[in-house]
Amino acid sequence: MKENTAKRKMLAGKPALGAAIGLGSPMAGELYTFQGWDFVLIDCQHGNWSLDTASAAIRSISLGPAIPMARVRVNEFYAIGSLLDRGAMGLVIPMVNNAELARKAAFAARFPPYGGRSVGGFGTGFHQAAPYDKWIDEELFLAIQIETAEALENVESILSTDGVDGTWIGPADLANSLALDVTTASGRQKHEDAIMRVLDACHKTGKIPGIAGGINGERWLEKGFLYVTCAADNAAINLTGKQTLEFLSQYR
Repeated sequence: MKENTAKRKMLAGKPALGAAIGLGSPMAGELYTFQGWDFVLIDCQHGNWSLDTASAAIRSISLGPAIPMARVRVNEFYAIGSLLDRGAMGLVIPMVNNAELARKAAFAARFPPYGGRSVGGFGTGFHQAAPYDKWIDEELFLAIQIETAEALENVESILSTDGVDGTWIGPADLANSLALDVTTASGRQKHEDAIMRVLDACHKTGKIPGIAGGINGERWLEKGFLYVTCAADNAAINLTGKQTLEFLSQYR
């Protein structure tokens, strides 16, 4: 049975670096896993994924050392269970604004007696070894997104929820919800203050701090975040395509 090496690193206080994929190609997950990323996050909320293609991406990621994880489309019992049944070893739950919604996510993701996840999904090799339920409850990394003003106010109670392992901040949505203009110095400072408030709550509750870092990944790693996405398939294509075309523009 595969060990969630990304979760092990974070529990030991070391960062896990991830790449997000949203364009709907399972091959992107295979490319990233063999580059050496700790985890690859399949974005089912905003990405171009069906359940079938997400399932294929989980298998492509699993060909290499990276841990397959997914952001679910919605905080809903069957949306959560279906990705776990297909082999996801980490989940990100969007738009969790209070402890009740956090408990809802944990209930769907954990087997009894810790939750109410339904038994199924025997098409994945993980399920063939016993006891699967105890194994996945230990290996699963369940992250809650803090990305609204309401969630920020409730952050400690959200993170105190049993079954929740940590958070993955959505910095853009958080800025929008707080009505912050991050193009100004004061807006950027208030934004960082809000993010650091989540980090402090993680320390108080003993949960793993995470953030969608992107090109600012190094900045957040230096501040102590442990679950950080630093690359994405769409961003990589956009950046390298523009750079290559700019370099070759003299020949047009």
